[in-house]
Amino acid sequence: MSGETDHKVGDRSESPIEGPRRIRSWLTRRSVARQVFLLQLVLVVLLVAAAVVAIVVQARRDTMTDARHRTIAAAESFAHAPGLVRALQSDFPTIELQPLAEGARKAAGIDALIVYELDGITLTHSDPTQLGKHVIGPYAEAAAGRPFTRTFQGALGLSVVSAAPVRDTKGNVVAIVSAAVTVEKVQHSVNQQLPVFLGSAAGALALVALGTGLVSRRLRRQTHGLGPAEMTRMYEHHDAVLHAVREGVLITGRDHRLLLANDEARRLLHLPADAEGRRVTDLGLDTSLTALLASDRIATDEVHLAADRLLALNKRVTLPPGGQHGSVVTLRDTTELRSLSGRAEVARERLSLLYDAGVRIGTTLDVVRTAEELAEVAVAGFADVVTVELLDPVLRGEEPAGASTELRRAAMAGITEEHPLYPSGELIRFVPGSPVDTSVKEGRSVVVADLASSTGWRAQDEERARRVLHYGIHSLAVVPLRARGVVLGVANFWRSEDSASFSDEDLSFAEELTTRAAVSIDNARRYTREHAMAVTLQRSLMPRNLPDDEALDVASRYLPAESGVGGDWFDVIPLPGARVALVVGDVVGHGLHAAATMGRLRIAVHNFSALDLSPDELIRRLDELVALLDTQDESSEGWGETITGATCLCVVYDSVSGEAVVATAGHLPPAVVRPDGSVELLTAPVSPPLGLGDGMPVETIRTTLPEGSRLVLYTDGLLEDRARDPDESLDALRDALSGPDRTPEETCAAVIDTMLPAGSGDDVALLVARVRRLDPHRVAEWDVPRDPAAVSPVRNACARKLAEWGLDDIAFGTELILSELITNAVRYGLDPIRVRLLHSSSLICEVSDGSSTSPYIRRASDTDEGGRGLFLVAQYAEKWGTRYSPRGKTIWAAQAIGSGAGPDLDGLGEEDILSQWDDVEL
Repeated sequence: MSGETDHKVGDRSESPIEGPRRIRSWLTRRSVARQVFLLQLVLVVLLVAAAVVAIVVQARRDTMTDARHRTIAAAESFAHAPGLVRALQSDFPTIELQPLAEGARKAAGIDALIVYELDGITLTHSDPTQLGKHVIGPYAEAAAGRPFTRTFQGALGLSVVSAAPVRDTKGNVVAIVSAAVTVEKVQHSVNQQLPVFLGSAAGALALVALGTGLVSRRLRRQTHGLGPAEMTRMYEHHDAVLHAVREGVLITGRDHRLLLANDEARRLLHLPADAEGRRVTDLGLDTSLTALLASDRIATDEVHLAADRLLALNKRVTLPPGGQHGSVVTLRDTTELRSLSGRAEVARERLSLLYDAGVRIGTTLDVVRTAEELAEVAVAGFADVVTVELLDPVLRGEEPAGASTELRRAAMAGITEEHPLYPSGELIRFVPGSPVDTSVKEGRSVVVADLASSTGWRAQDEERARRVLHYGIHSLAVVPLRARGVVLGVANFWRSEDSASFSDEDLSFAEELTTRAAVSIDNARRYTREHAMAVTLQRSLMPRNLPDDEALDVASRYLPAESGVGGDWFDVIPLPGARVALVVGDVVGHGLHAAATMGRLRIAVHNFSALDLSPDELIRRLDELVALLDTQDESSEGWGETITGATCLCVVYDSVSGEAVVATAGHLPPAVVRPDGSVELLTAPVSPPLGLGDGMPVETIRTTLPEGSRLVLYTDGLLEDRARDPDESLDALRDALSGPDRTPEETCAAVIDTMLPAGSGDDVALLVARVRRLDPHRVAEWDVPRDPAAVSPVRNACARKLAEWGLDDIAFGTELILSELITNAVRYGLDPIRVRLLHSSSLICEVSDGSSTSPYIRRASDTDEGGRGLFLVAQYAEKWGTRYSPRGKTIWAAQAIGSGAGPDLDGLGEEDILSQWDDVEL
């Protein structure tokens, strides 16, 4: 240390005598450094003394613990030594055990290892004079078989003694082994360590004292050796500076009393002269400022109002003289920043509003709902009333043809029930010169700061304008909703009563807001258009009217998905032979692709049904078609969607036999509701969805339905419910179908109300058919021998049956048809040959035989002598065809019945009839 405080500047010399003098002078002066040094030195001495005592006590305790562990280990080890029991049972046990005990004692480092008999006679001892003596000690626990360790006054003096029992082979205690270490020896071990402890403590004390001295020397250097008087004078200088600065300073105590307020703080806060010493709650300050001063909260650049001034405030907790917690508050006058701060706050609110708009506008793909979201967001922090008008084509999802001033009000927000504005949904024709007309035609925003003085706005509707002004609305901003360069509509922002009129800054924000909303509205419009196209496509592909059929009474429901058009479909296809096919399918996905795929599958099913295929064959061919179409679609550039995964269910019902044949491709099983109200699911063997069959055979199930039973076909959308699993949904469907007999329409309504009370996220197709049986009296059958002579009797029997049914007007044509078909079967077919007439809505003639070949019509040449029978069949029959079965084929022909039925052959000459066609058997 250079001694700048004791010598003149530049005097760097120091004599050997001056060093001790300076130390004595430093110790006798009442300096802060001296006080700190003495306090630290006392604290260090106390800590070192406490540490030495603690270490000594801990060392003694650890040594005693070690003595206990060592003695009990020695006693236990010797008690279990091999040969000890044998030695005890010998005639002179002491002779054998004394050397062993002494060796074990020295190895264990203990003072004694003694063996006692149970009567207290000493057999071994480190002191030979004690051998054979009777000893009375605390060995009852060891004699009872329990080892122990205690401090005991014995022949060696105060000792730590551990005893352990010696057991024979039967487990009986036969002797006691005692190991002892004298306490004097333990203390001697600790005393040997004590100089080390004291030396370490002295060294630590010296090091700490040296460190404390260095710290105190540094403190004296920093304070320049100032005493209390010098420090007081220094604080007086600081106080003078404190009152001269142009920043307010307040110091409060722990009880929130004002301890100090400089002149600037008094001026800014208009504090009274006696403010110091009073509580801050009694100073008459602003409520928010008082609450901050009276709390323990830390503040940084908080803005508070004090009278007509705007103050920036900082608050920190401090520890003033006296040891009580307080706080220091600084104040700056920022009144000139009020305007800038207000605009910054407005900008912050506008940014927050734009963020909310990005989150809240466009949550759905509905045009009207998107317009409502724009109105709701803007009315929350920008305008008092908001209305949105859109062009009618936009609401329909169409592209606007051009700028039009005929707009429909789509959304309103911020108005009461008694508002004077045009209601929502009304078509408004804005007059030329109105703000909306100008905005739409010129494609720019228009601000009307004062509606009362706007002649263009008032010209729209004078009476309504008067009521709007009376309502309190005084300012308007019209902003066009423009997307992709096309005006979709306008957004009107209105302000009323005490709200300020719209400014240019407000207009910029409104344009930013509407730009974002216009994109969402345009997206919703385009989605609406696509959705409408998909719905139109789907409805055009779905059956418009279910066919009337004597075999079934049918009702259906189709519920489109909430989020788009799906691929569910159903169909009812009449088949020859008084049969009908019920088909339900489900195409994966939504949108145009799903609707188009549904149409492709439905047309394919119709085409396959025209071939009169069985349900399993129809499903198999449909599976092959889907696999083929997927292969073609994958190879097509830009086409990434496939059909694989679609499902289909086909049920063919025969009204003559009442038999239903079911085949499925990954679809849910149909339900049968019998006349007694019981419900059964016709679960067919597992079959993969369409496109995944890989050539595997499709299995079917057959069941006979009582008349009046109801067949229920449905898609998976009917069972989808997040609150229950599929099995629970099937149980719910059974409950909805069971019970009293209902018509198909009533059944559809009950199922929809039970299964989908709140709608479905997927589209749903439901088909319910009540089955009927064809009256047996309207069915006639004959077996035909394979003999040409049998044709005439069968034909005559058929003629009699037609007369019985009252069908004499078509008897001639029927006889020709039967003659041709039976003759072909007899000539080219195989046994058995069978003829069946079905009298339903038409007359159906069926001729079956065991051959799988069938005739076809071809143009006959001039030299052909064969008959033209099939041509006559085609002329007299309304429809005809061939149906194959496992036992052969059936050729059928359907004739219309009733007045005017049958072909008009008057204009067709005999040459024309007989010279055109011939039939051959394949």
